[in-house]
Order: sequence, then structure tokens, then C-alpha cells
Amino acid sequence: MKRKTKVKIARLARHVPILREMQALRNESALRLVMQAAFVGGCTGGVIGVFRLLYDHGNARIVEALRHSPGGLSTALAVFGTLVVLAFVVGQLVRREPLISGSGIPQMELALAGQLPFPWLRIVVAKFAGTLLSLSGGLSVGREGPSIQMGAAVGCGFGVLFRRLTGEDPGHAPRFLIAGSVAGLTAAFGAPVAGMLFAFEEVKTIVTVPLLLFTGVAAASAWFVVRVLFGFGLVFPFADIPSLGWAQLWIPALLGVGTGLFSALYNASLLAVTHLHDRQTLVPARFKPLLPFLLSGVLLYVYPQVLVGVGYSTADLAGLTGNGPLLLGPLAFLLLVKIVFSILSFASGVPGGLLMPMLAIGSMAGAVGGTLLISADLAAAPQLPAYLVLGMTGLFAGTVRAPLTGTALVAEMSGALACLPEMAVVAFVSTIVANAAGSPPVYDSLKKRILANRDAAQQSS
Repeated sequence: MKRKTKVKIARLARHVPILREMQALRNESALRLVMQAAFVGGCTGGVIGVFRLLYDHGNARIVEALRHSPGGLSTALAVFGTLVVLAFVVGQLVRREPLISGSGIPQMELALAGQLPFPWLRIVVAKFAGTLLSLSGGLSVGREGPSIQMGAAVGCGFGVLFRRLTGEDPGHAPRFLIAGSVAGLTAAFGAPVAGMLFAFEEVKTIVTVPLLLFTGVAAASAWFVVRVLFGFGLVFPFADIPSLGWAQLWIPALLGVGTGLFSALYNASLLAVTHLHDRQTLVPARFKPLLPFLLSGVLLYVYPQVLVGVGYSTADLAGLTGNGPLLLGPLAFLLLVKIVFSILSFASGVPGGLLMPMLAIGSMAGAVGGTLLISADLAAAPQLPAYLVLGMTGLFAGTVRAPLTGTALVAEMSGALACLPEMAVVAFVSTIVANAAGSPPVYDSLKKRILANRDAAQQSS
């Protein structure tokens, strides 16, 4: 019986890339694995570090130019004209390389499963340019999904080079793709632990000692590059926020229920609008990015707080605080507009991720919940920043269905280690509630959409 089982596993391994990789890793030396992983992580950290540097400096120049612009009709025409050009360029990039559309995480997971091609060089170049233009245009998309896809592409490219130099079979590709994606998430957020957990919790990679070593070294190398060489610090600097007391642990559980239900609603809305965009035939595919780019221009003039990076930090909720507590009405309205703009931005198919807007929305939702609790004298006002990180954690866990990754990610990117117990409670309760609500994980739904669209395109051609 055992022999038959081993034979079946061996036959299955010949057809599943990751299982072939697990067998190949057993024969690799630790030194060789460390050198390969360090190179993949370092190169990925360099690519994502340059990307973050260009965006930060480019965004600063855009903000400065807008602040010193004379205003009037000529400036408005210049702004909207630029946004139209950006929309056209991004649409052309997506048309020429459809794999860069959206987050990139579902495409990476499908490529790892052998269900999609992965032209690594085209993906790196097109995703880099497309995401940078989308973010510079003020769209509510994130850099983390593109960073994961670009990292996976960098790792895949090194795997191709390694196979050519050594003459080894293609079974060695998955390890480089996985390590590159881990390094990409690490470099995007400065979160090596979350990067490793992402590979095993979301990508559902088989946990083995060699692969743990490989991904760990890749994550550490990427972290060293972005933190030490590029000098990037915490994304959301909340290190000194007060944690909740043990007598208040019912509050994280309550927030977990709320964010779990909110996650199910957010996923359903995101997928409904995305499918609507897929089915509509009024606007040609290459012009679909035009709507969110023009909407970004409108928001710039009428409601700039929604545009992350345009002189506004979601983390500290600037403009909504005075000397007292948050104003609930303006905060709730900002949350609603941010959700609508984020969904429209993503549904248009531009290169850009879900996680950064999701974290921004989660922080606002947490602020709404915290403000209500403070108004009811169930929480202290100095604890309000804790509700922001709890909201981020809960929405991430409920939407992606990865509670460990969500907890580690928010803790590493905010430095709020004192809130780890509360974040873990929120994450797991949110995951349980979202599952009970019948909401599938967002990336699973997006993978099904990609395969369905591919099959439909093949049948029509």
C-alpha cells in the first residue's frame, strides 16, 4: 500500500511543478540555496526599492507643482490632459501585456500552478511602468500586488538564467518564483515575516525546511536592501500607540465580527463591479482606465483627501481631527468615497494592487468603530490609533482570508507590536465571520475570473 502511494505521488509530481520542485530541493546543498535566495531577494529588493524611490520623489514633485500652480482654467486643462494621456498609455500597456492587469497576485499564483504563462521580462517592465503611471495619476491602487508580481518575475528570470547556466530541467522554476514573490512583499512593506507567511498561507506553498530556508534568505536580503541601502522606514509609523487592556478584549472580538461582515460586503462589491466592467461593451478595453483617471482629476479639485499621496496621509487622518475626537460624519463620508473610488480604480483593469487601498479603508473603518466606542465611553480617546491598526488587520484577514499574514504585515509596517494580541483576535474572528458569511477569498475569486476570461477569449477567437 505504501509503495502504491509513493508511486502515485511520483506520478503526480511529474505534472505539478511545485511537487517536482519539492523533490528537487532535497538534493540541493544549503550553501547553494542560500546564495541563490540571497541573489533573488537582493535583486528584487533593488527593483522594488527603485520603484518606491521613483514614486516617492515623483509624487513629491507632483504635489509641489500642484501647490505652486497658478490655478484657473489653464491649469485644470493641463491636469486633465495629462490624466487622459496617462490613461491612454496605461491602457496600451495592459492591451499589449494583459498579465499586468490588476494586482498580479492571482496571475502569479496561476503561473505557479502551471495554468498561465509568465513572460518575466515583459511583466517586470510593463508592470513597473504601468503601476508607476497609475499611482502617479492618483488612482486608488496599491504597490504591493505589483511588487509581488514583479518580484516573482525577477525570481523567474533568475531561474531561467540559472537553468541555462547549469543545464538543469525547468522543475527548478517554482522556488525562484516563490522566493521572488516573498521578496516583493517584503520590499513593498518592509515586512519579511509577513512575506514568508504570505507564501505559505495565501499561496499555499508546501512547507519544507529547504523552502523555508530559501524564502527566509530571500526575504532577509530584500529587507536589507530596502531598509539599509534605500533607507525606507515604517509605512505607517504607529510604534508608540497604547494597546487595549485585557478587560477590553471583547472589543477586538466585536471589531472582528464587524470587519468580517464588512470584508464580505467589500469582496462582493469589488467582484460585482469588476465583472460588470468585463461584460460591458460600450467602452473599448483600451479606454477603460479613462474613467478612474478622470475621476481622480475631479477628486483633486473637490475632495483631495481621497487621493492617497496627494498631500494627504490616511494613517493620521489629517484634516478630520482637531483638538478633540474625530468627526464621525466627515470620516464616514471619506470612507464611503474611498471605497467607491478604490473599486472603480481596480475594476478598470489598470496595473495596481488591492492591499494598500484595503489597508487605508480598514484604518478608516477602524477609526469609525473607535470613534463610536469613545463616544459611548467604552474606550479611551488616546487608544484611537489602536483601532486604526485593528481595522487594517481585520479587513485584510477577512478579505484575503490570511489572518497570520495580516497580523504580521500590519505589525511590521506599523511597528505596533504592543497590539499583537488584539490584532490576532481581530484577524481570526474576521476570517471566521467572512467564511461563515459565504464570501470566498478575494484572490480565489479573481483567479476564477482570469481563467474564465481566458477561456471565453479562446472560444471567441
